[in-house]
Amino acid sequence: MSKNVLIMEGDGIGPEIIAEARKVLEAVNDKDGLGLDFVEGMLGGRAYDKHGHPYPEETREKARAADAILFGSVGGPQWDGKTERHLRPEAGLLDIRSDLDLFANLRPAITFEQLADASPLKPELVAGLDILIVRELTGGIYFGGPRGVRTLENGERQGFNTDVYSESEIRRIGKVAFDAAQKRGKKVCSVDKANVMEVSVLWREIMEEVAKDYPDVELSHMYVDNAAMQLVVNPKQFDVMVTGNLFGDILSDEASMLTGSIGMLPSASLNEGSQGFYEPSHGSAPDIAGQGVANPLATIMSAAMLLRYSIGAGESANRVEAAVSQVLDQGLRTGDIMSEGMTQVSTAEMGDAVVKALLAES
Repeated sequence: MSKNVLIMEGDGIGPEIIAEARKVLEAVNDKDGLGLDFVEGMLGGRAYDKHGHPYPEETREKARAADAILFGSVGGPQWDGKTERHLRPEAGLLDIRSDLDLFANLRPAITFEQLADASPLKPELVAGLDILIVRELTGGIYFGGPRGVRTLENGERQGFNTDVYSESEIRRIGKVAFDAAQKRGKKVCSVDKANVMEVSVLWREIMEEVAKDYPDVELSHMYVDNAAMQLVVNPKQFDVMVTGNLFGDILSDEASMLTGSIGMLPSASLNEGSQGFYEPSHGSAPDIAGQGVANPLATIMSAAMLLRYSIGAGESANRVEAAVSQVLDQGLRTGDIMSEGMTQVSTAEMGDAVVKALLAES
């Protein structure tokens, strides 16, 4: 039975990095007979320019029908401050997460042995690093209400947002984290701010309840400010980190730099079925768009996650990741991970090298 994969380029460097990830998906599809059917849709700023909305109805219908979605990036200066907030490119990303109930964001931070020297931290701190950050993606302060900007009685303007989580939202993201930990190092660190935030008090209570169903997994708690520090001081103490939307947004970007470049960090956003939305963790990088210098590896590894979580093709995913490692062994680097003695290549050359390594496997 065929599987429907929706490809959305997005904005900025999106078209360039998606082109390389699609090459890899098509190659592994042909090699392993996965039966993937590719369709295309638009999301973000370019979708707004063409359809008047960052998540147009045409894309919405394709997204709901897809088994998996591969996305490039969103946003750019041409839409900043010139478009109503609900029509900005980033709003399209929030819309699709909400529409498909993509509540669980998985962001692995893995330091390839070949790139340990590219990290801003000492190699011994990051060599062998393998962290999974599980971020709740459809609740919290990004979606909570009331929100807005109001004028007080004294004439002063005040901005306000609401951080809110229900018990069911916390419980289901907790289960995702504990399930993942059972297949890894059997440790979950729940990150909150329970010393000052009531929503975090409930978060911590529910995580403790979820932990009772996983006696083989060790649960610890950490305040978000300490967690941010510990990621720099001793990152290898972590296995699975689980946290809310805002804290996860910040910590996952911090963790990405431990790997040497945010261009190396894939992500998956899943709903309660097997449907998933896969994208690199970096932004649209409009300053380098169209130059052929962007690192496509995070997008390619996002495609590997797509194969693993939505297509059920774990062996194919393993082969894609092995091909990436082999290319790094060959000394090929894009500019963001370049170091002395290596060979700098373009976006397309990096994608071609991964495909070549993939097809060369017996």
